[in-house]
Amino acid sequence: MRTHGSGVKYFHHHVVGDLTLAWESVDLRAEPGLTMTIYTAEPGSPTEHALALLGSWAATPDAPSAEPHTHAEERAARRT
Repeated sequence: MRTHGSGVKYFHHHVVGDLTLAWESVDLRAEPGLTMTIYTAEPGSPTEHALALLGSWAATPDAPSAEPHTHAEERAARRT
Protein backbone atom coordinates (compact mmCIF):
# COMPACT_ATOMS: atom_id res chain seq x y z
CA MET A 1 0.00 0.00 0.00
CA ARG A 2 1.02 3.56 -0.62
CA THR A 3 -0.49 6.48 1.28
CA HIS A 4 -2.42 8.68 -1.09
CA GLY A 5 -3.56 11.41 1.30
CA SER A 6 -4.96 12.18 4.70
CA GLY A 7 -6.83 14.88 6.52
CA VAL A 8 -10.03 15.74 8.33
CA LYS A 9 -13.51 15.94 6.81
CA TYR A 10 -16.55 17.58 8.31
CA PHE A 11 -20.04 16.24 7.72
CA HIS A 12 -23.50 17.21 8.93
CA HIS A 13 -26.03 14.42 9.53
CA HIS A 14 -29.65 15.54 9.70
CA VAL A 15 -30.30 13.54 12.91
CA VAL A 16 -27.07 13.46 14.95
CA GLY A 17 -25.58 16.75 13.78
CA ASP A 18 -21.98 17.61 13.02
CA LEU A 19 -19.39 14.87 12.55
CA THR A 20 -15.61 15.30 12.39
CA LEU A 21 -13.77 12.36 10.83
CA ALA A 22 -10.07 11.85 10.18
CA TRP A 23 -9.42 10.14 6.85
CA GLU A 24 -6.59 8.41 5.06
CA SER A 25 -6.50 7.10 1.50
CA VAL A 26 -4.16 4.36 0.35
CA ASP A 27 -3.52 2.89 -3.08
CA LEU A 28 -3.93 -0.89 -3.14
CA ARG A 29 -0.98 -2.62 -4.81
CA ALA A 30 -2.99 -5.78 -5.51
CA GLU A 31 -5.58 -3.75 -7.47
CA PRO A 32 -3.94 -1.04 -9.58
CA GLY A 33 -6.11 2.04 -9.84
CA LEU A 34 -8.08 1.17 -6.68
CA THR A 35 -7.88 3.43 -3.64
CA MET A 36 -9.25 2.63 -0.19
CA THR A 37 -10.32 5.51 2.05
CA ILE A 38 -10.64 4.95 5.80
CA TYR A 39 -12.58 7.31 8.07
CA THR A 40 -12.17 7.28 11.86
CA ALA A 41 -13.61 9.23 14.76
CA GLU A 42 -11.48 10.36 17.68
CA PRO A 43 -12.05 7.95 20.60
CA GLY A 44 -14.46 9.41 23.17
CA SER A 45 -15.44 12.29 20.88
CA PRO A 46 -19.01 13.47 20.21
CA THR A 47 -18.55 12.07 16.68
CA GLU A 48 -17.73 8.61 18.05
CA HIS A 49 -20.88 8.70 20.18
CA ALA A 50 -23.02 9.92 17.25
CA LEU A 51 -21.72 7.12 15.01
CA ALA A 52 -22.41 4.55 17.75
CA LEU A 53 -25.97 5.84 17.99
CA LEU A 54 -26.45 5.59 14.23
CA GLY A 55 -24.90 2.12 14.24
CA SER A 56 -27.24 0.95 16.99
CA TRP A 57 -30.23 2.07 14.93
CA ALA A 58 -28.97 0.13 11.93
CA ALA A 59 -28.45 -2.98 14.06
CA THR A 60 -31.88 -2.81 15.75
CA PRO A 61 -34.71 -4.74 14.06
CA ASP A 62 -37.66 -2.50 13.27
CA ALA A 63 -35.68 0.60 14.17
CA PRO A 64 -37.47 3.87 13.47
CA SER A 65 -36.38 5.42 10.22
CA ALA A 66 -34.28 8.55 10.39
CA GLU A 67 -35.49 9.50 6.91
CA PRO A 68 -37.91 12.41 6.68
CA HIS A 69 -41.47 11.39 5.85
CA THR A 70 -43.87 13.04 3.47
CA HIS A 71 -47.24 14.20 4.79
CA ALA A 72 -48.93 11.51 2.70
CA GLU A 73 -46.77 8.79 4.32
CA GLU A 74 -47.57 10.12 7.78
CA ARG A 75 -51.35 10.09 7.06
CA ALA A 76 -51.13 6.55 5.68
CA ALA A 77 -49.18 5.39 8.75
CA ARG A 78 -51.85 6.83 11.08
CA ARG A 79 -54.60 4.93 9.24
CA THR A 80 -52.98 1.54 9.91
